[in-house]
Amino acid sequence: MPRRDKQISQIVMQKIKLKSSHWIVDQKNRIVMGEGRLLILDRIEETGSINQAAKSLGMSYKTAWSKIKSTETHLKIKLVHSDRNRGSQLTKRGKKLLENYRKLKAACIVADDEIFQNIFFR
Repeated sequence: MPRRDKQISQIVMQKIKLKSSHWIVDQKNRIVMGEGRLLILDRIEETGSINQAAKSLGMSYKTAWSKIKSTETHLKIKLVHSDRNRGSQLTKRGKKLLENYRKLKAACIVADDEIFQNIFFR
């Protein structure tokens, strides 16, 4: 790449970036896992409460619970255990889902950035 083109690419590169979202979906493109559900499950883990998690994210308890239940149904696993005395906690499978989704997302971001760089700046 000629020096001038490389300089222009460096200037442009400082001004633009790729922003991607990643969802795991079913055959009908319904979300099974994504950033929103990651946040809900994280907040449940932090607060010990589905209600507090939902409120902190600006959604109703019903909305948060519906998203959790939908994911549980699709994956056929229990993600959250609720107990009147202990509150709500992620199950081992719920924690594993978060861990795996974070790994997937990190790998996708690396791949997306590499593709973006190869297409726009090389």
